[in-house]
Amino acid sequence: MIKFNTLRHYLLSVGIATFIGTGTIKAQANTPIIPDDVYSNLPFQMTKVQQPVFPAYSRSITEFGATADGTTLNTEAFAQTIEAVSRQGGGTVIVPAGLWLTGPIVLKSNINLHLEENALVLFTADHTQYPIIKTSFEGLETRRCQSPISANGAENIAITGKGVIDGNGDTWRPVKKSKMTSSQWNKLVASGGVLNEKGDIWYPSEGSIKGANACKDFNVPEGIETDEEWASIRDWLRPVLLSLIKCKKVMLEGVTFKNSPSWCLHPLSCEDLTITGISVSNPWYSQNGDALDIESCNRVLVLGSSFDAGDDGICIKSGKDESGRLRGEPCQNVIIRNNVVLHGHGGFVVGSEMSGGVKNIYVDNCSFLGTDVGLRFKSTRGRGGVVENIHINNINMINIPNEALIFDLFYGGNAPGEGNASGAPKEEVVPPVTEETPAFRDIFIKNVTAKNVGRAVLFNGLPEMPIKNIFLENVTISDAKDGVTLNRAENATLKNVKVITTKGGDNLKMMGVTNITVGDKKYEKIGNKAESYKF
Repeated sequence: MIKFNTLRHYLLSVGIATFIGTGTIKAQANTPIIPDDVYSNLPFQMTKVQQPVFPAYSRSITEFGATADGTTLNTEAFAQTIEAVSRQGGGTVIVPAGLWLTGPIVLKSNINLHLEENALVLFTADHTQYPIIKTSFEGLETRRCQSPISANGAENIAITGKGVIDGNGDTWRPVKKSKMTSSQWNKLVASGGVLNEKGDIWYPSEGSIKGANACKDFNVPEGIETDEEWASIRDWLRPVLLSLIKCKKVMLEGVTFKNSPSWCLHPLSCEDLTITGISVSNPWYSQNGDALDIESCNRVLVLGSSFDAGDDGICIKSGKDESGRLRGEPCQNVIIRNNVVLHGHGGFVVGSEMSGGVKNIYVDNCSFLGTDVGLRFKSTRGRGGVVENIHINNINMINIPNEALIFDLFYGGNAPGEGNASGAPKEEVVPPVTEETPAFRDIFIKNVTAKNVGRAVLFNGLPEMPIKNIFLENVTISDAKDGVTLNRAENATLKNVKVITTKGGDNLKMMGVTNITVGDKKYEKIGNKAESYKF
């Protein structure tokens, strides 16, 4: 088992790096920054992730007029400091201790944005400071406000240190009444904003609710054409806190990212990404408050970090529907080790936007505490894409109100007979398999311990595309309200799987499955009427 706190722990323990006074990492020539044991026991071939290396040159934002009084807008000071360091060939932009209010920060190649201890970067609540730009969100091409921190096409960049980056997300996000106590809700409503017709969702402004009403497909507005129309819904166009698009050799190390307007960290189409020793903290009620969404990236390390989210914790994506298939960039070669997810809809998640494919993912030594679902695989008809060669090992989880493990290809509902143990599902026309049919296969999960969960396991495949080649080994789930349900699966093996339910009795239900092995029992075929068994 690999044990470490931050990348610095690695570096100092093996003596492979020196630190400039500002905290800039400068690797010795021909010496790897990440030790080889991070890549130990990999079940697939993977080229090592390259880390950025920076010159010793550094400048502080205070040299360019930045003021840490919490009221002065320091956008220009950040931009000028980044430009000055960039002109010298790169180095470190120092953010000293203090409260620094700012608008959007745009990183350039060869820049390490370094937050010293007790540095707090707070992004302004004045949404007019965030230009409306063309970008990708939830797997679709659309417009959103510019992210608080962003880089596009940059190489050799980093955000490091011990400081905090606060996205001021409370000024952007809608809030559901069901996610707050009565006193919290009453206080929020009294602060201003607008309620929907039902009175159960609060929006920060009229523009925000107007944007919400223009959305039919998740959070991407439709029928908004002119610049004036887009500007009228600016408050709805919540940006991700950190947007990295087509960047190479990226490092996030040590910093706390919190209170994002929407998703928190969103690397898209990036290569050689290292995330180590960071913390992500979003309120549990934060709408679309994912912690980390790794989309269509190649060669990624996520090590020794903590994620507390209002939506999915560590999530793998690759675009949505036709847009994702046309992009054709799978998310691949990802190592996720020694992380904790403290809250969120899912601890480790694949999908639902996975239309470009997902492959070669290794998750090891992670803990999920109080996430709605532990291991969450989701998609639906129309996505297409293949999720394959996923390996998950050494997972501990507690207090999971829904499934410890779920494969759901009916994400969003409308599954025929899902969870129905009383008989055959409703009739439906089964569509043919096309490029729009998602596929999940060749997934290996072992050494999992879970306690106090809702349902232990759910497989919910498509009639035209069952979930295939799933291997569960050495899995113990106790204090489960319900057992294992396998719907529309093929070639699944459950070896040394132990499920203890609070209600006792039969704890294995199967329907529409073929070639299922449970312990020493083999089930060749079970039709479309649910049958119950014991392990």
